[in-house]
Amino acid sequence: MPRFSIIVPAFNAAGTLAETLESFRAQTLADWECLIVDDGSTDATGEIIAAAARIDPRFRQVARRGRGPSAARNAAAAEADGDFLAFCDADDLWTPEKLAACAEAFADPGLDACFGRVAFYDGEETGTVSSLPAGPLEVGMLLGENPVCTMSNLAVRRAVFRATGGFDTRMVHNEDLEWLIRLAGTGHRAEGIDAVLVKYRNSPTGLSSELARMRAGREAALRSAAELGFRPRRKDEAVHFRYLARRALRIDAPNGEALRLALRGFFASPAGFLSEPRRGLLTLSGALLAPLLPRRLRRSLFAS
Repeated sequence: MPRFSIIVPAFNAAGTLAETLESFRAQTLADWECLIVDDGSTDATGEIIAAAARIDPRFRQVARRGRGPSAARNAAAAEADGDFLAFCDADDLWTPEKLAACAEAFADPGLDACFGRVAFYDGEETGTVSSLPAGPLEVGMLLGENPVCTMSNLAVRRAVFRATGGFDTRMVHNEDLEWLIRLAGTGHRAEGIDAVLVKYRNSPTGLSSELARMRAGREAALRSAAELGFRPRRKDEAVHFRYLARRALRIDAPNGEALRLALRGFFASPAGFLSEPRRGLLTLSGALLAPLLPRRLRRSLFAS
């Protein structure tokens, strides 16, 4: 039985998948299996998975037919044999120490899930790295800006994942946020590891670029939070709209979109929007000056 089961949902990921899989083979901890879910791809994704499995039997394919990332992850988790599940999207990369750092964290029997810092890049390093909360993950943190950032950054005990019921298969955007709310809201302990463990690929054509659908996904996550007795404060809404404004600046959203989002956040709660003064002021300034800023500079400044 492997220690870790790596779960990768993949849909038309031929351009990035091979590099992602190679980052698993570079892990300093070799006790893993990798379940790759080809979710109905029409490109060479299937051939890349087959080639990886021929080279390394730790890779195996789980075939699905276009039911989305939530169903794909749930299907792989149901077949996983590892004590721990470690998720990764088909366009992100792990640092070589990722699994070893998680294994060290899980030596604490009271820890249910863990995550590290994320470095943001678009094929080149941007120098921007995510921050960590001071203590265990709490629902209140998730109602503003998700410190886990991406499911590529999350490892969880297999028994805990199954106890939470897995991902909501109706969701395509923010399904990770909704599940993390249920994880933290039902008393499970998740903590950060102070090391960069993931390289997150910024993609203007990826799911995260669909701002309106992201907002709708967050509303579904907020309903789950309400069922657990948690509701967002105005400060949380301000932080969320600041996050969306930064996304809009990075992905070349239509003119005025970043400013609309930034102002909505600022007027929801000026103190919340400026709770990280440099981040808040830079976002407001960037939204105002967006038409004048070179695209490359915008993507670098607002990489997270």
